[in-house]
Amino acid sequence: MLIEVLKSKIHRVRVTGADLNYIGSITLDKNLIDAAQLLVGEKVQVVNINNGERLETYVIEGKAGSGEVTLNGPAARKVQKGDLIIIIAYAHMDLEEARQFKPSMIFPNEITNLLD
Repeated sequence: MLIEVLKSKIHRVRVTGADLNYIGSITLDKNLIDAAQLLVGEKVQVVNINNGERLETYVIEGKAGSGEVTLNGPAARKVQKGDLIIIIAYAHMDLEEARQFKPSMIFPNEITNLLD
């Protein structure tokens, strides 16, 4: 049996942009992607702390050190620039693997989105 468990979490980053006319996804600073052990193209859940919205999309790599957190396409309607969000990725594992697994959780600076 497989269960779905927390794999990665970027806790409380600030939305830097919302681009309705882009194809779709979330563009993240490469440093955030690497620190959270996410993959480009990986499915993530985005939880908006300001309005309670939840959505699923996939990761696109932004410039390292930029602090970029941009929601693209239809997801841009679910956020405002300046909103605080949580980005979560899950993985399927068997019970024994899940018991031993330690998720990657990062807590960037809430103002700059940079890792201090």
